[in-house]
Amino acid sequence: MPNETNNSLVNLGDISKPADTLIKKVSKAVGGIFEPYQIKRIAKAEAEAAIIKAQAEIQITELHRRAMHRFIDEEAKKQQNIEDITCQAIPHLEEKADAAQMDDDWVTNFFDKSRIVSNKEMQGLWSRVLAGEANKPGTYSKRTVNFLGDLDKVDADSFTRLCGFCWQIGNVVPLIFDVQAEIYNKNQIDFGVLSHLESIGLIQFNSLSGFRRLELPKKFHVLYYGQPLLLEMPKDTGNELQLGHALLTRVGQELAPICGSAPVDGFMEYVKEKWKAHLPAPVTEQGAPGDAPQAARP
Repeated sequence: MPNETNNSLVNLGDISKPADTLIKKVSKAVGGIFEPYQIKRIAKAEAEAAIIKAQAEIQITELHRRAMHRFIDEEAKKQQNIEDITCQAIPHLEEKADAAQMDDDWVTNFFDKSRIVSNKEMQGLWSRVLAGEANKPGTYSKRTVNFLGDLDKVDADSFTRLCGFCWQIGNVVPLIFDVQAEIYNKNQIDFGVLSHLESIGLIQFNSLSGFRRLELPKKFHVLYYGQPLLLEMPKDTGNELQLGHALLTRVGQELAPICGSAPVDGFMEYVKEKWKAHLPAPVTEQGAPGDAPQAARP
């Protein structure tokens, strides 16, 4: 088992006030995260007491001893997971974070679900949720935390790939115009994956008519990983924009910003082609936007 002396939260050295507040909040909710050695002593004392009591009642068998050792080992692993997730959350804390405002029940529920997570990538996702809640309490619902408890790495990876196609259009929207298009399929997004992500509650998927954004103004910007795109609609008000065949659920909306996705090469150009009717006409050096160049006068 890894040396707790190297990984323990008590050895983080000088830490910021937001980090100190977070550690104290976690310690209060789950018990003694500051004192891993004390936890070991308590666990050992309780184990010894249990053995003494059992000896007074029945003959201790090898089965009892193995069960006791298993219990102690499992709790130690859970404690290590709690500390690892908390440590990984600290770099994501903002200066204005106030973990003291986090709901105690939320923190308890968070670690009840996450303490069995030992995969480092999944711990990273959990840590970003913890930091996000500390930065702005109320950001993540209990439903999202409970959902994460059932999310395996394969599904998390599929969702991360899907979010590579997400744009900021008011909300975060995955633009899936054609489930058979190469740009999606070469990134392992197809009908089967989308149907599965819908079945587990991360997206709504309509393979037939798709979705639209309604009541849009004449001009507005959308964003793809911070890169803006200006769209110009035909009417002054009441415009519609096709968004493709998928929308994120509330859980998906909460997880999309922290899932670790990256922009897909060529997708900006792909979307521009799909929305070319809504792109403003280029401004020429002579004349109004979209005017043909004037012939030179003799």
